[in-house]
Amino acid sequence: MMWKQAGSQETRCSALAQNSGADSQQASLQHGPPDLEKLFRQAIAKWFTLSGRRRQGSSPSPSTSSFSTLIPVALLLPGLWAVSGFYTIGEGERGVITRLGKYSHLVDPGLNWRPALIDRVTAVNVASVKELAATGSMLTADENVVRVEMNVQYRVVDPVRYLYSVVNAEDSLRQATDSALRGVIGRSTMDRVLTEGRTIVRSETQREIEQTMLPYQMGLAVLDVNFQAARPPEEVKAAFDDAIAARENREQYVREAEAYANEVQPRANGQAQRILEDARAYKARTVLEAEGESERFNKILPEYHAAPKVTKQRLYLETMEKILAQTPKVLTGQQGNTLSLLPLEQLLKWQDSAQTTSQNQVKRLKTDSAESILRNYSRQGGRDNE
Repeated sequence: MMWKQAGSQETRCSALAQNSGADSQQASLQHGPPDLEKLFRQAIAKWFTLSGRRRQGSSPSPSTSSFSTLIPVALLLPGLWAVSGFYTIGEGERGVITRLGKYSHLVDPGLNWRPALIDRVTAVNVASVKELAATGSMLTADENVVRVEMNVQYRVVDPVRYLYSVVNAEDSLRQATDSALRGVIGRSTMDRVLTEGRTIVRSETQREIEQTMLPYQMGLAVLDVNFQAARPPEEVKAAFDDAIAARENREQYVREAEAYANEVQPRANGQAQRILEDARAYKARTVLEAEGESERFNKILPEYHAAPKVTKQRLYLETMEKILAQTPKVLTGQQGNTLSLLPLEQLLKWQDSAQTTSQNQVKRLKTDSAESILRNYSRQGGRDNE
């Protein structure tokens, strides 16, 4: 009777254990990977329960009892050790394996296995882009203080060097950025940093950061350097704004002067070129006229040798004809006769002034002038006849 009751109780315990094992496996499948420590404790408790029941049913020898206790433990521990060696490396990461503290190899993303307690895995993200901010008040080359803000974007390219070349790669990059930025700002003037030299300061800072990082082999790559803000201290901001406004006004005046020069200079060049062309034409005309006069004189010379008196008289008359043709005055050498002199010079002046007025005024002026002249002439002629 006692045997049946013990058998039935053992059957119920095994069923409960199977049900609990099935429930735990289903729960582990639903909620993720199994908890190895929990499974180990459940297996030890189950084994001690079963071994206690066996001792109650029979009285084995002490050596048999200890041997039966070590066999399940020896079988369970290797299995737990093997299961605990599985691990997962995420997408965009690399696993750095160290065996007994020494670097061994790299592993790719996915499910991997390692001997537990011997190898250690450190996952390093090599896909994401990280940012490092650098800011501070710095002294420029012209002994002005400017506050600069800069953002450095970098990425891990070598996980092994990133972990073991330096103690802290991010801190080393921060120190290199601060040193490079202060060096570039110290060689630049305040106007260059705040205005047109921002791009140059940015490129020089990135180049110096890369040169500083190169000897340390930190496993980082600087992707970009963003020069976010540069401004003077608040105590001198008003004065600096006035200086910026004055510089902008100066640049505006310079642009206006350049525009005026671009407008006037072509016109002046054209006028100068026209004067040069006129001078060349006058030179050529004068030379040709002189050559013509010389040629004409050479032709007259034989005639002069043949008849000097006649040639002199002819030359005199031709010369006087040219001179008197260009003057409005008429001279006479007769004695005892008084000739009326028409004001030809005045008529020519009136004619020149009449051309600058309208057509009706010109006609009226000519008519009045002609009538007054004829009237004066007739009166003067009548007096002379009397």
